[in-house]
Amino acid sequence: MRMAGKVAVITGGARGQGAAEAALFAREGARVVVTDVDETGGRATAAGFGGEFARMDVSDEAAWEEVLDGVLARHGRLDVLVNNAARYWTRPLMEESVSGLGQIFAVNLHGPFLGIRAAAKRMSGGGSIINVSSTAGTTGYPGHGAYGMTKWALRGLTKVAAAELAAQGIRVNCLIPGAIAGPMLEQSVPAEVLADPAHWAGTPLARAGRPDEVAQAALFLACDDSSYLTGTELVVDGGATGTG
Repeated sequence: MRMAGKVAVITGGARGQGAAEAALFAREGARVVVTDVDETGGRATAAGFGGEFARMDVSDEAAWEEVLDGVLARHGRLDVLVNNAARYWTRPLMEESVSGLGQIFAVNLHGPFLGIRAAAKRMSGGGSIINVSSTAGTTGYPGHGAYGMTKWALRGLTKVAAAELAAQGIRVNCLIPGAIAGPMLEQSVPAEVLADPAHWAGTPLARAGRPDEVAQAALFLACDDSSYLTGTELVVDGGATGTG
């Protein structure tokens, strides 16, 4: 019960990694609030472990204030924020548009920025903020120009927030998943390719990760086991970017 007594908000929690994190945090004793623009999926996820759901567009500053005020009104505290919500697509740079950049930055970077500010005002006893980046934010993958830009920038935002919020007892760390099985990966890589062992030749563990494996890493950063970690990056990619 490493999260006993803690209150956690997880954005983009309707499915995939966010849903896995929400369920695990709840099993470890946390009171979990799932947020997402997918109301049907979010409510179903929260109902699966007796949690709460709040519809929220992370790019909407007023929505952050309303949702987190509601969390304080119901629970009296906020201990953990996981900035997991993200948009994703692959597109060559020469085909990308300024409007496309605006759309993906609004969710992937502006959302965590707003979340950090809103949460920091309400974590009166300290807390843990986890920003979910990607190995696309550490390596230049073809087709990942827009998405990669947001994930590189999120790493920088994490470092600055960690330095500025440490005096309040708030830790800010970055989770960097690699290829994780789920809707986002399947959006860009056909199922038959994922099933081909040759596809994983560059990954020492020779497979995609599972959402529950990312959730375990998020749990470590969220709970007191990582009490002396801030401004750090935890890579969960089967060794794909760390052994070359």
